[in-house]
Amino acid sequence: MSENKVNQNTENQKEAEVKETVENQNPNGNGEEKTGETTPSAKKTEEKKKSRKDKKGEKVAELEEKLMELSDKHLRLQAEFDNFRKRTVKEKADLIKSGGESVLTGILPVIDDFERAIQSLKDVPEDDAGKQGTLLIYSKFREFLKQNNVKEIEALHNDFDVDMHEALTQIPAPEEKLKGKVVDVIQKGYTLNDKVIRYAKVVVGE
Repeated sequence: MSENKVNQNTENQKEAEVKETVENQNPNGNGEEKTGETTPSAKKTEEKKKSRKDKKGEKVAELEEKLMELSDKHLRLQAEFDNFRKRTVKEKADLIKSGGESVLTGILPVIDDFERAIQSLKDVPEDDAGKQGTLLIYSKFREFLKQNNVKEIEALHNDFDVDMHEALTQIPAPEEKLKGKVVDVIQKGYTLNDKVIRYAKVVVGE
């Protein structure tokens, strides 16, 4: 009987060891092995990661679009500034070239008076002091105009040019070759840097 008792204790001990081993392998205590299924919390974590990734992609696309807009605006502003600079340089150059136009134009009637005075002195001897003084002043005025790029418009016996001449009247041409040409100049015309500052007033042959 004592032997049966020992055997029973041994069997009980073995059962306890087996049970402990099973519990260690299955901590959930349900007696089933743990499978590879994703738990709800793991799914939620994955969804959050995916959502953050999508938001980052949208943010990158938005920043790229803004960068393109800024680059386009920069190029436009650069082009506008370049055009503005060129226009300013041209206007400045034109201003320098014709800055004294009003002053030079005001001198032209004085030149006309000198030429009329010289014409009236054609019968006066060349050694006359008054004539010499008049010619000297006239030559200085002419030199002043030349230094400032003021040129006389060639008109007499040239073809009539509406861009250079102002026709006061037409008369029968004294010669066949003078038809459509300037046969007389009433008032001389002048240009400043190739720009007409006074048209030549002329008579045209027909």
